[in-house]
Order: sequence, then structure tokens, then C-alpha cells
Amino acid sequence: MRKNSKIYLAGHTGLVGSALKRNLESKGYANVIGRTIDELDLTNQQDVADFFKAEKPEYVLLAAAKVGGIVANNTYRGQFIYENLMIQNNVVHQSYLNGVKKLLFLGSSCIYPKQSPQPLKEKYLLTDVLEYTNEPYAIAKIAGIKLCESYNIQYGTNFICVMPTNLYGPNDNYDLEKSHVLPALIRKMHLGKCLIEDHWDAIRHDFNKKPVEGVDGNSTQIEIAEKLEKYGIFRHALSGAPVTVRLWGTGAPRREFLHSDDMADACVFLMENIDFKDIVKDKFADRITSRDPKIEIRNTHINVGTGRDLTIKELAHVIKETVGFDGLIEWDTSKPDGTPQKLLSVKKLHELGWKEKIGFEEGIKKVYEQYIA
Repeated sequence: MRKNSKIYLAGHTGLVGSALKRNLESKGYANVIGRTIDELDLTNQQDVADFFKAEKPEYVLLAAAKVGGIVANNTYRGQFIYENLMIQNNVVHQSYLNGVKKLLFLGSSCIYPKQSPQPLKEKYLLTDVLEYTNEPYAIAKIAGIKLCESYNIQYGTNFICVMPTNLYGPNDNYDLEKSHVLPALIRKMHLGKCLIEDHWDAIRHDFNKKPVEGVDGNSTQIEIAEKLEKYGIFRHALSGAPVTVRLWGTGAPRREFLHSDDMADACVFLMENIDFKDIVKDKFADRITSRDPKIEIRNTHINVGTGRDLTIKELAHVIKETVGFDGLIEWDTSKPDGTPQKLLSVKKLHELGWKEKIGFEEGIKKVYEQYIA
């Protein structure tokens, strides 16, 4: 990519997209374009076609997606599979039709089977059943991988796919119903800390920034307290602690986390240095479009992570310490845990020449400082 190349960044305002935007701009890319959901509906085929025809981007980074945690994934199953399929189908197809030089498609580590061996190698894709609670989202992302692979094989495009581990960072989703585990824990423990201190101005400020089911900072203290309790933040006279934060499951599942700035750096590195032909196992570009049924080109996606994980219980205690929450953590074992472990093998990424830079505890501290600011 040249510094003045026109780069379309789909999903530029979210956790992933905003990190990619910061990284590209920090490296001198001066022609990065984006559209908000109000400006361009990526699920609308005609709107996407009109956009590509008018703008003619040279490079595309597809970070736009409908995302959420275990509750949102399991509740809005139809929306998750439909919207993600439509977004990626429209953007990938128009990239092909309009001669985009290179596209990067971002998926998720949830594409792997629930009971895969650990760490998760790229070759484990489609070897067993998926975790039920996020199956629609995972199937959409698997379809995106196969869409890019198939276009590369049939049309000679240069579309690459990356599968990041669990991400955290600026512009994360802190919605108490729909967020992923790490931002949910940060917000719950921050609100728990404020409740211990009877700091209702801070609680109201938080609710004004991120209302909960129509309740904001202008609501009554009783209304706010009811929402806090609904999402597991409450005073518990019998617990011996001033405030309890109740979390889902046993805390036993293991998760890997990567700061979004590291993820963005890996993606831009791949855009600058790695083409699809470099990822194909035998490294021969002339084999990519082969119709020989003996030649199978699959699992060309690249895992992006750290190769290290910790339990959700350990994560909760790291965040508890960082936030300074002095209350009690209670585990609701009647709720599901999700996949037992999702640790990525990052051997392929390391061999291509990239490794993460931000330490986990350093990253959590930065994110909490940004949240309270």
C-alpha cells in the first residue's frame, strides 16, 4: 500500500475499526475513508454497490460486523447470522467487481469447534460442532473465510482473513446486556466501587454516558439501583461485604485477550507485507487457481493473538485489583460458561514476522483509565 492509497475501512468507529484507523494514520496513510451505519447500510446490496462504484477504493479492511457477548449472541441469533452474512457478502463481492487490490476480512476465534484441541490451530476449522450459544455468528464468519478463499481461487483476488482472539481497548462496547466479558467486568466493578463509596454522581455520570434499558443518570436512585441489581451489582447485607458483583458461570473457562491496538498493528503488518499466495501452503502462486481436485486450498486464515490465556476467575481478580473494587465477587453457576477454552495457536503469525507488544496488565490499566476519563 502507498501512503496516498485510497483505503476503505468498514466499521471505522468500533473497537476494531477505530484501532485500525489509529494505526493506519500513525503510519502516514492519509486517504482512509469510512462511513457510519447512518451513511451506508452495509446489509443493503444496492447501497454498497453504489458506494464502491463512486469511491473506487484500492484497499479494503472489513471490520464491520454485528457483535456481542454470550447473551446477545444467544438472544439475537437470526440478526447475528443474517446481518453478518449480508455485510461480508456485499463488501467482498463489490471488492471483486471493482478491482480492489487487496482486502482483509476480520473474523473471530469463535469459528473453531467447542471441543477442539488446544491451542487452536488454523487446521482445526470445521472439524467438529460449534459452541451453541454463538453458532450463528461463527457460521457467518466461517462463510466469510470460505468466500474470500473461493474468490481467490476462482477469480485470482488477493483477499486475506484474520481471526483475532478476544479483544479489548478504546471504543469497546460496555453495554451491560450485550458486551463481551472483559468490558462488562470493568463496568460492573467500576459501578460496584462507586456504590460502595455512595458516589451517586459518578453512577449517574456513567448511566448518562451509557443508559441501561432506558434508565439514565436523570432517573431516580431507586430506578438506577434496580438496574444495577438486575445486572448483578447490589448491596448484600448477608455477604459480609458492602457490595456484591454477581458474574455468570463458574469462572473456570479460559480466555485469551489481545489489546485492539496490537490487533490493528498485526492487520496493517499483514496488509503491507503478506499476500494470499504467501499464505498458501506450497507457496506457488500458480497453484492458487488450480482446478485439480487433488490440490486442496483451505484454512488459509491467520490467527491473531498472544498464545497465552487465563481463567475468567483470574481475569475478574485482575480487573478487581485494577479498578480498586473492595466488594465481593459471586459466581452464578446456574448460568452457562460457554466454550471451556479458546487459546489460539499463533505459530503461523509469528513465522510471518509479527508478535504482540502490549502486556496484559498494562493494557487493562490503560483501558480502565480511558473508561473513567
